[in-house]
Amino acid sequence: MTTTASPVNARVIALAHHAPRALLENVLTRHGATFHQNVTLRAVAVAGESIGRDELVGDVSGSLKTDASVVRSVIEELTAGKLLQEDPAEATRLRFTAAGRNLYESTTAESAEIAARLYAGIPAEDLEIAGRVLTLVTERANAELAAAEETA
Repeated sequence: MTTTASPVNARVIALAHHAPRALLENVLTRHGATFHQNVTLRAVAVAGESIGRDELVGDVSGSLKTDASVVRSVIEELTAGKLLQEDPAEATRLRFTAAGRNLYESTTAESAEIAARLYAGIPAEDLEIAGRVLTLVTERANAELAAAEETA
């Protein structure tokens, strides 16, 4: 009996993540930013450009699968670099500074150009299927991580 290896496995998914991430890292390096900073700025943007500090820590640590202390350090880097600031209306919330918004918009535009080149010519139906499959894999992995944390 012959078995064929699945065309999708953890290695294929990891390679598909790391190659585009390396391209993104090049963009971020030119702008003096790190990947963790970029993920944090994106979370602020998605939240409507103002977000509670604790909510931001939870969002980013969940996305990056990293300890909250790491995210708090990244937030401190961003505030020290005057890319994020306390929201004057509510000190427990953070928002972009003009420089932070500019950095986010610049790096987002450059990464969108990269994504457009990488996804060019791939049928929309294939991208939809890939998106559904990767979302399901992520949900399952997150459920397993949550279960492991409960038993730890």
